[in-house]
Amino acid sequence: MKTALLFGSSGLVGGHLLNELIQNDNYNKIKLFVRSVPGTNNPKIEIIKTDFNNLKNHKEDIKGDDCFFCIGTTKQNSPNKNEYRRVELEIPKQVAQIAKLNSVNSFFFVSSGYADSRSSGDYLKFKGEVEEELKRLDFSKLGIMRPSFILGDRKEKRVGEKIGIFLFKLLSPLLLGPLKKMRPIHSKTIAKAMTRAANENLEKNIFESNEIDELTK
Repeated sequence: MKTALLFGSSGLVGGHLLNELIQNDNYNKIKLFVRSVPGTNNPKIEIIKTDFNNLKNHKEDIKGDDCFFCIGTTKQNSPNKNEYRRVELEIPKQVAQIAKLNSVNSFFFVSSGYADSRSSGDYLKFKGEVEEELKRLDFSKLGIMRPSFILGDRKEKRVGEKIGIFLFKLLSPLLLGPLKKMRPIHSKTIAKAMTRAANENLEKNIFESNEIDELTK
């Protein structure tokens, strides 16, 4: 039986991932790292109220078998550039570094399609830099999910993103060959793929949007 570490359980992917982990018999404990205590109640769950400004204080908590990182933000929610960088770059890197020091076996990260540390845009650049750090840390098992547009019921309104998703859903059947990775994917599918990747021996560790979908079939 394994212990899962879950960061971002209140988010679009993380909420589905929590349900997947609860239902998965390979896990007898799920540590939830949260800012505020949620209403979730399950005997598998251990709530860890987390100070994300001082993650070193949680070194003894970040211990287990499989770490799942689903925290993310937007420029709209984090207009301060330093805060945006902290959430998208510094926090995931620090969590991964502590997990590695504590001999956590596996790390699974929700990145983005076209993530690239050389990108001129902060979002893709930070995702790419986190990916590079995860590879450098050399976990026994690594799963990097690179979804395109993520489908699901969001709490906040993102008008521009909704328009983009609508258009990509219409165009999805036409996105063939190398364009398959641009197909939108549901948050629940990403959660299922992450759980499967953690519990099967897979030859690769980076999954584009269409490959995430294939993992669940």
